[in-house]
Amino acid sequence: MTSQPLALIAELTHRCPLSCGYCSNPLELERASAELPTEIWTRVFAEAADLGVLHAHFTGGEPMSRRDLSELIGAASRAGLYTNLITSGVTLDDRALGALIDAGVDHVQLSFQDSEPATADAIGGYRGGHARKLAAAARVTAAGLPLTANFVVHQSNLHHINEMLSLGDDIGASRIEIAHVQYHGWALKNRARLMPTFAQLEAATAAVEAARERLRGRVVIDYVIPDYFASRPKACMGGWGQRIINVSPGGLAMPCHAAMSLPGLTFPSVRDRSLADIWNNSEVFQLFRAPAFAPESCRGCERLEIDFGGCRCQAHALTGDATRADPVCELAPDHGLIAAALGETASDTVIPRRMTARD
Repeated sequence: MTSQPLALIAELTHRCPLSCGYCSNPLELERASAELPTEIWTRVFAEAADLGVLHAHFTGGEPMSRRDLSELIGAASRAGLYTNLITSGVTLDDRALGALIDAGVDHVQLSFQDSEPATADAIGGYRGGHARKLAAAARVTAAGLPLTANFVVHQSNLHHINEMLSLGDDIGASRIEIAHVQYHGWALKNRARLMPTFAQLEAATAAVEAARERLRGRVVIDYVIPDYFASRPKACMGGWGQRIINVSPGGLAMPCHAAMSLPGLTFPSVRDRSLADIWNNSEVFQLFRAPAFAPESCRGCERLEIDFGGCRCQAHALTGDATRADPVCELAPDHGLIAAALGETASDTVIPRRMTARD
């Protein structure tokens, strides 16, 4: 029996005022002219609720680049979905936040590039961005909305991890996420400039554990290490086609945000199929869905129903074959590729950049 999805990731747009070198969006970004109109998104939210989805995560790109964002959040809220806005915050002024609150936004997740303004602005490629983020955080907490501060960490900013943790507490975040870069999209292209050393990872992990103890009962700290440093893989977005529906700006429905990196797959569109039909019947959602699918080398493994052989997109990125076991697993036949990737870490601290998506 097919499980029901728990979350809808609504990628409203690939437009973004920032140009972070670790962006997980595809290298070929969708243009504004191809984005789903308001009325189709409204239908998608209603269908998601009927399918059993609980959470709608509004992301991008920068979701606030959509002029109809408050309408979209309102539609999701009326459908009964918990609405989480994931934003850089650089355009979240009083007027914009007021409209979102009136629409029924439940939670705001602000992304930060660093704790130090100059470095943060350099990583994001947006002068004055860090100051705008701090102002946005103050607005969110003053309005009484729950706030998550999301710090994406990598080789160029890990030395500031203690300051990042303190900043998250200072701005009133109830949750802090320290998320090491995962290597998809632009992050894969810039991997050598982003990959931390093992010493950096150890120091960061110790800092997180100390902060968890110090902030216990006040702030929840989530910590995501780079897959490449793990001995066993994570389940692919909770399992391919198990928990997540990701809808791209143009309306393609996928089991995860990176699935378009897999060649030869045809993804159904919400423009002409319902979410329920896509979830239950589309070929691509069935393709790697456990337990029917298992990488050959993983069959019989006691962890198969825990990690399902790992990430299909990562398997393809590293081996060229999405059906193989995720090389992150120490038992995978291709695990040696991980050591090779770790060995390419750049020795300097040049901040990687991508071009900002433009129409």
